[in-house]
Amino acid sequence: MNDAPGGDVSSLYELAGGWQGLHRLEQAFYDSVLDDPVLRPLFGEGQAKHVEHLTMFTAESFGGPDDFSRVLGFRHLIDVHRGLRITDEQRRRFIDLYAAALDAADRPADPAFRKAVMEHIEFGTAVAQQNSHATTEEELHPIREVPLWTMDPPGEG
Repeated sequence: MNDAPGGDVSSLYELAGGWQGLHRLEQAFYDSVLDDPVLRPLFGEGQAKHVEHLTMFTAESFGGPDDFSRVLGFRHLIDVHRGLRITDEQRRRFIDLYAAALDAADRPADPAFRKAVMEHIEFGTAVAQQNSHATTEEELHPIREVPLWTMDPPGEG
């Protein structure tokens, strides 16, 4: 749980607008990705369920329902990134487009909320990039479950 603006205690999931708010965010992000020549090759054809899966992952990570773990499992996340060989440019573009999607989807402008979301994206893209280059299980990032993200910096919550 987190201290929300105004002193109410809420999860990032609630602050983001719950399932509908996160789905709107992920749809705005995905729409921008499909128009982006740097990222389109990573997300293009065959990714019709990506918005739903990304919403499930973000919702669970932000303290919402655990649908991602129950339905897909964390191994799915590892497997979809293997072999993509994500570049530094692609990772940076992902982060930039996600930040823009927060505005496009009219998500809260509260600085603490935005900081937590962007730290989540920075971490997630680093894990995805590492896993995209791994040729062995040992080279994979050690995380094997959806992380619970809060507005508190890691180690302070």
